[in-house]
Formats: sequence, C-alpha cells, structure tokens
Amino acid sequence: GREGGGRMIKGILVINNHGKPRLTKFYEHLPVDRQQAMIKECFTLISKRSDRVCNFLEEVGAWSKDTKLVYRVYATLYFIFVVDGSESELGILDLIHVFVESLDHVFENVCELDLIFHTDKVHHILDEIVMGGMVLETNLQEILTAVKEQDELETKGSKVASAKLKLKQQLS
Repeated sequence: GREGGGRMIKGILVINNHGKPRLTKFYEHLPVDRQQAMIKECFTLISKRSDRVCNFLEEVGAWSKDTKLVYRVYATLYFIFVVDGSESELGILDLIHVFVESLDHVFENVCELDLIFHTDKVHHILDEIVMGGMVLETNLQEILTAVKEQDELETKGSKVASAKLKLKQQLS
C-alpha cells in the first residue's frame, strides 16, 4: 500500500531517440498544445544528458515547480515518469523497471514497434501499474496475471462473436 494523498505521478512518456512520442499518458488535464510542448521539452532536456549523470531532473520549465522527471533509457527508448517532487527517485526508477519488465514478458523483448502496433495492450499493462496517477501494483507476477486474464477474456469474447457469426450464416 501507498501512503499520502494526491497524485504522485503526473505523466508517463515513452519517447524514441528521435523525439517521437510512442506512449503518452497525462494524469492531469492539459490542453494538447501544452502536452506537446512538455513532451518536446522533456526530450530536449533528457536527450542532451550524458549517460554518466543521474536519472532525474528537478524543477523542469513547463511543469509546475514541485515536479521532477525520472527516466531510464532502454535501447532506443526513453521511459520518462513525471512525478511529484516528494517522490523517491529510486522508487520511481524501480517502477519504470517493473513497467519495462512487464512489457518484455508480454512482448518477449519489447521493442519500439510493439509500442506502435499494440498501443491498447501497452496502455492496459500501464493501467495495471498506475491508475489516475497513483501506483496500483509493483509486483511483476500480479501485473502479468492481470494482463493474462484480460487477454483470456478478450479471446473468449472473440470466440463467442465468431460462433454467433457462424450460427447466423448457417441459419440464413
């Protein structure tokens, strides 16, 4: 369980090394142009940083004062969590790792194309971990079980739909 009220996570961005957003999720309502400015700023700030510096930035321009960016780079992708200033950087780095591990399990080594072609599934995995800016689950097995159950429901749903269709065709 998590203590403390309010939203800890303000946004989650996955941006490729050319600055193209591959996943964006904002947990506070913002106009689209403001979101795009923030995505661009995050990328500009982070992409210029050396691998040797720490993985977080505090007091970032476009965001409110009490905000920091915590990020990890995996292959060609920047996973950026925009969080409340009081959040633990290490806790958020762990959370990013859990998200990436979940993606790795579901897609057998996640790559940028998975994020492009399986947007719904990626969002579903993320929703198992963070909902409304609050951390729900950090246990990899729990997350994977929930994703698997969702897949089974969807498979069952499509089997029922195709059975109904076959029946309709036989009756007509």
